[in-house]
Amino acid sequence: MITMSPEMVTIAMVAGLLVGVVTGYPLGLVLGGIALLVGVVAWGPSVFPLFYSRLYGVVTEYTFLAVPLFIFMGIMVQSSGCADKLFGALHLWLGGFRGGLAIASVLLGTMLAACVGVIAASVTMLALIALPAMINRGYSKELSTGACCAGGTLGILIPPSIMLILYGPMAMISVGKLFMAAFIPGLVLSGLYSAYIGIWCLFKPKEGPAIPAEERAVSWRKKTFLLITSLIPPVVLIMAVLGSIFFGIAAPTEAAAVGALAAIVMVIAYRALSFQVLKESLYRTMRTFSMIFVIVVCASLFTGVFLGLGCGNVVASIVLAAPFGRWGAFAVIMLVIFVLGMFIDWIGIILIMIPIVSPIGVELGFDPLWFAMMIIVNLQMSFLSPPFAYAIFFLKGVTTPEMGVDTSHIIRGVLPFIGLIMVGLGLFVGFPQLILWLPGMMIK
Repeated sequence: MITMSPEMVTIAMVAGLLVGVVTGYPLGLVLGGIALLVGVVAWGPSVFPLFYSRLYGVVTEYTFLAVPLFIFMGIMVQSSGCADKLFGALHLWLGGFRGGLAIASVLLGTMLAACVGVIAASVTMLALIALPAMINRGYSKELSTGACCAGGTLGILIPPSIMLILYGPMAMISVGKLFMAAFIPGLVLSGLYSAYIGIWCLFKPKEGPAIPAEERAVSWRKKTFLLITSLIPPVVLIMAVLGSIFFGIAAPTEAAAVGALAAIVMVIAYRALSFQVLKESLYRTMRTFSMIFVIVVCASLFTGVFLGLGCGNVVASIVLAAPFGRWGAFAVIMLVIFVLGMFIDWIGIILIMIPIVSPIGVELGFDPLWFAMMIIVNLQMSFLSPPFAYAIFFLKGVTTPEMGVDTSHIIRGVLPFIGLIMVGLGLFVGFPQLILWLPGMMIK
């Protein structure tokens, strides 16, 4: 055991984390390894009871049961084929407008967000369904890929979202209230994306040309029928999950079980259920949840050592010393979250940073729910900002050589949408009720 000041421990743990991530080691192993090494060196054998209590706290956290259920729900929705039918209906309605297919991609991503909750599934579905349609009809590669990435990442913001489920226990905030608080911000971002695409293509028609009338030669009655029938299944699924939470019928964990059951019924209704589909869905659910669980456990050990050795006070003193009062401190926190999002997995950011910055937000006098949602919206940019940008990797992974899309096209395409997220953050600062109104309407 070596006596170390909190400042020295803070530098050692943060530097070790950055080095471990940059060298490419799995985040869970980096977090757990640093916690074990620093804990034993600076704390001695008494660190092991802390590890046990942290591990016990994670495995007995009831809210985390919703994570595998929502993952399973999203995978089953992906298997149902509902996204193809919904995009086909939106294609008929919006294809005649400049940029209409890109707007349809964002709207499809918005609907999928409320059914899937995992961006890997959302971005992949948009890349497979919407991206070829846009590229084949002369849309610019930048606009097409940007719309798919931005629309697909709404799945981690609009509930039910895995991010919100992990955030709630870390900040000791009701997951149900986080679900309600995230709904309007998600729709605001979707509206900003759609408005940008429409205005951009109005002045740059070659970026998103209108679809010829012969491709849309379908009667108004048939178009309406196709849109309504394609919307009914996802709307029923959304109401089954969010409606039960909003009206106080079920907690998020129970609502996740309802959503999983509704997703199975949806797959049956689309005649897509088979033993192979069920087996593959369960396997993918276990694989994804196992990865998340390992990171959650190791991050809990990391934050336990970090806070236990006084490093949280070091960070708080630095943030609170920022100029321009509480808004200066808030800007520092948001900047740190943004920079970390360029290099670290969002799960790690939430599990490491939220126990540290949430008390700071309270001390600064911010509403905890508003403060939480600002960080969550900020993390939207982490999926779009290189070098560690999940959405870019997922999209590039499913593109074909025939499309002629390379990584530079995708990076240029997502940059305007990163700017739009910043605009959204500004709106939520100026109009906090965009976040706080709906949670305040929940049935207690």
